[in-house]
Amino acid sequence: MKIGIILQSNKPERVWNTFRFAITSLKAGHQVETFLMNEGSELDTIPDSEHFDISKKVTEYKELKGTILACGTCLEIRGKKDVATCPISTMSDLLKMVETSDKVLVFG
Repeated sequence: MKIGIILQSNKPERVWNTFRFAITSLKAGHQVETFLMNEGSELDTIPDSEHFDISKKVTEYKELKGTILACGTCLEIRGKKDVATCPISTMSDLLKMVETSDKVLVFG
């Protein structure tokens, strides 16, 4: 199954749980694509904490071949020109993800 995830939050616990679910899905043999929008586009600036090792989860997700895309407009609004964790994308890329996914989940 192909799972599309839209991440709209920069709250550490929500982001951490999003990637835990995505990793679990990848390990179960599913294909997973994550699109960062709104506050989710701030992924690379969310610090790890005692309870939420976000950078480790993102690294594991990518090692398992999960893909990440970030909304270019959301980044621009935040004064960012690029994201270290993924390519900059568009609404057309999000539409393609939705159209080709068997299930789409929104974490926000």
